[in-house]
Amino acid sequence: MEALKIQHYATQQLNDNAVVKRVVAGEKELFEILMRRYNQMLYRVVRGYLKDEDDVQDVMQTAYLKAFSKLHQFLGNASFSTWLIRIGINEALQRLHELKKKNVVYLNPTDIGDDTIRQVPDKEMNPEKVMMRQEMKQVLEQAIDSLPDKYRVIYILKEVEGLSNEEVAESLGLSDSNIKVRLHRAKTLLKDSLLKLSVTREVFEFGNSRCDAIVSFVMKKI
Repeated sequence: MEALKIQHYATQQLNDNAVVKRVVAGEKELFEILMRRYNQMLYRVVRGYLKDEDDVQDVMQTAYLKAFSKLHQFLGNASFSTWLIRIGINEALQRLHELKKKNVVYLNPTDIGDDTIRQVPDKEMNPEKVMMRQEMKQVLEQAIDSLPDKYRVIYILKEVEGLSNEEVAESLGLSDSNIKVRLHRAKTLLKDSLLKLSVTREVFEFGNSRCDAIVSFVMKKI
């Protein structure tokens, strides 16, 4: 049992290229390591194009299967993550094309109960803070969803996943300058969207009880 744990730990420490070589050599069970390393990233990439969770998961599965079948073609010239991202994007775009041919229209994600990957709340946070964080997260997700595709995916890769400009450019087949321009545009649009979502007549609301209290205080003084 201890030997199995040591072996599991050792394989987890392998870099992507080493894992790929061993999978290609026949240890296909090690492909799980790559999936677990990049599930979050691939989800966010595909989610940048598709909003329906069933479509997202289907595309992720297809992308992984295609990556596995073509793994022998991965030469290690680029990082495995960008290679996988390109496959994911191609599959997402193909699914979008199929949906457009069927005239499928997405509802607003808030209407379809968008179930994006949730972060585990900090145990130190009280329920009110947990709720506030979740509400802020939903507002941000809604704002990101409102971005045009060509800006949304760049924002997700760069600002959410933390990829470098070079990695994003390589993944999308765009120039570094193009990435910078689109990222700047995405941030501008996102700020505008967040402002529209958050600034309402309910901001800084002076509730009834507070209103009653101050009126009572002043009336007693005059």
